[in-house]
Amino acid sequence: MSYDFLLKDIHNNLTQKSIGTDKGLAKIGDGIVNLTYSIAKSIVLTQNSKNNKSIRTGAKVSKTILANALKEANMKGFSRTRADAHDLADTVEALVAYIWFIRKMTIEDIIHFLVESLDGNLTIRSEEIKSATIAFKNLLIEIKKHLPKS
Repeated sequence: MSYDFLLKDIHNNLTQKSIGTDKGLAKIGDGIVNLTYSIAKSIVLTQNSKNNKSIRTGAKVSKTILANALKEANMKGFSRTRADAHDLADTVEALVAYIWFIRKMTIEDIIHFLVESLDGNLTIRSEEIKSATIAFKNLLIEIKKHLPKS
C-alpha cells in the first residue's frame, strides 16, 4: 500500500527543517521509535539472558535519549530554532517516520540497526541511557544519508 499522498505537502517544500519540524510525522514517528526500540531492547535482553528466557519490555524511549542523540549526530539544525528537549525528540521521531514513509528503512531495518548498536547492561538505567543514545545517534547518521541536502 502506498502512503505517498501523506507526504505530498512535505515534498512541495522539501527541506531538512520541514521534515524535522513536521508535527504529524513526529506523532507517527513516536510510535515507530517506541515500537522498534522496545523490540530491539527485548531482543538484546533475551540474547543476554542467562536462562534463555524471552524478555519483552514494552520500553519507551525518553526524550532525553532522543534529544542527546540528535545533538551528538550533529543534526540539531533539522529542528526548530531554540528547541527544547521535547522539540528535539519530536525531530528524531519525525525523521524516523519520514525515512520509513519513503521506504529507505523498514521497521525490521530499524530494529536490526538498533540491536546491532545496543550494548552494555540494559538493565542498569545509566548504561541503557548511554547505549540507547549511541544507538539512536548511529541510526540518525544512517538516516541522514537519505534526507535532502538542504
